[in-house]
Amino acid sequence: MDFKKLILITVSLISMNFASLSGTVTQSSGKKQDVDLVFIGNSITLGVSLENREAEAPPMRACEFLKHKSDVGEVRFYNNGKNGFTTVDFLPSGKSFGQLVDATRQLHADNQRLLIFSISLGTNDSAMEGTNGAPVSPETYYNNLQLIINQLLVSFPSCKIIIQQPIWYSPNTQNNSRYLAEGLSRLKSYFPQIKALVSHYSKVKPGIVFRGDVTGFEYFRKNYQSLFSPEKGKKGTFYLHPNKKGAEILGGLWGKAIYKLIISH
Repeated sequence: MDFKKLILITVSLISMNFASLSGTVTQSSGKKQDVDLVFIGNSITLGVSLENREAEAPPMRACEFLKHKSDVGEVRFYNNGKNGFTTVDFLPSGKSFGQLVDATRQLHADNQRLLIFSISLGTNDSAMEGTNGAPVSPETYYNNLQLIINQLLVSFPSCKIIIQQPIWYSPNTQNNSRYLAEGLSRLKSYFPQIKALVSHYSKVKPGIVFRGDVTGFEYFRKNYQSLFSPEKGKKGTFYLHPNKKGAEILGGLWGKAIYKLIISH
């Protein structure tokens, strides 16, 4: 065979293979991941201080953030924020956990979709008194979250779980429950527990449990007057629940953390 003709044939074959490979990569990268999100939390997750919770609560804002990502497909969610709830209220032995499982099964009927639980608990655990189980010690907080996560993994073996760090509240916070500076200090003591728990799962169940946003606490502390709804309490005006703008920002922070999980899937 002519040498020049051999070179041309070889180059053509290489070009065809490259084109085929490029088409495969393009097709693969163009696939969008459909997602089912279940948000487990308290009044902050619920959006208790907002006029239109369904449209303005942090879970909706997080989903809005995700829907603008080119590699994310349909996003469905369930807001399981419960006013006043602690990790104790969500323990698997309680009624609320069973209701959570039932609601999740209704939402997540297609195993081709990625199921993610976003957990944001700790604010009510940190109270000095007035909420279920308060005050919850850092060690008990860790153990409670572990019990919740373990049972979620039993009920939904293919799910992913992300733990969002709670945000700041003012040290004079006191409504029907008493938080104050002691509670705020206790809340901060939970942060190393979240980090340790995620580290634990990275060893025993890699790629399943993730650490979520860690920037919100400081951001809300610095900008509390514009991001919270002022509330009258027994120790003066306090700041605990995000307003419309605060909920949008918090939802965006959760959304960013969830998106990192999705693209690592």
